Amino acid sequence: MTVYERLLEVKDDAYKEFQAKLVPNIDPDTIIGVRTPQMRQVAKEVFASGQAGDFLKELPHKYYEENLVHFFIIALIKDFDECVAAVEAFLPYVDCWPVSDQATPKSFKKNHDKLLPYIKNWIASDHVYTARFGIRILMNEYLENDFKEEYLELVASKKGDDYYLKMMVAWYFATALAKRYDESVKYIERHALDEWVHKKAIQKAIESYRVSDDHKEYLRTLR
Repeated sequence: MTVYERLLEVKDDAYKEFQAKLVPNIDPDTIIGVRTPQMRQVAKEVFASGQAGDFLKELPHKYYEENLVHFFIIALIKDFDECVAAVEAFLPYVDCWPVSDQATPKSFKKNHDKLLPYIKNWIASDHVYTARFGIRILMNEYLENDFKEEYLELVASKKGDDYYLKMMVAWYFATALAKRYDESVKYIERHALDEWVHKKAIQKAIESYRVSDDHKEYLRTLR
């Protein structure tokens, strides 16, 4: 059974309409209508069946859910070098924010030193969703024990007009304000970000339960 056939077995037409509204930049005819837990289960089944290698080579995929399953399969690869090679092969085909955002390979967490050069290259990419993925992984993996202040500059210096790229930069700084307030607030104080990103980062930080009330009050004065 192909991945497409597996997805058809668990499709939900009402959910398809919901997904089409969330991802307006892709053709709704390429959306089958499958919920994330079912897609993760399909990925696990394909990975365990030995069919994953062939599926990962079938690029480009036609359907949105095939792309998500593709990334969910990659996230299951335990060997770092094999995993990051599969990520690099797939990123040029990522065409929307959910595919960019939902998969986080477990092998990344134990290989921060090896991962960082890849992240820097991804962020530097002109491909919106490659850059977005790089910023998200930097946010997920390097705002705690392995944090360096230079990473803030790496994200702040990423410019572009695309909405999904700007939103990712804002999301990164809102999270940094929750986890690394003293270092990241400097960028807000000196308006180092583009105006739209600056305001959105403050908005998201103020909405976050992880940011203290005192910090929220001060951030309101920096709008």
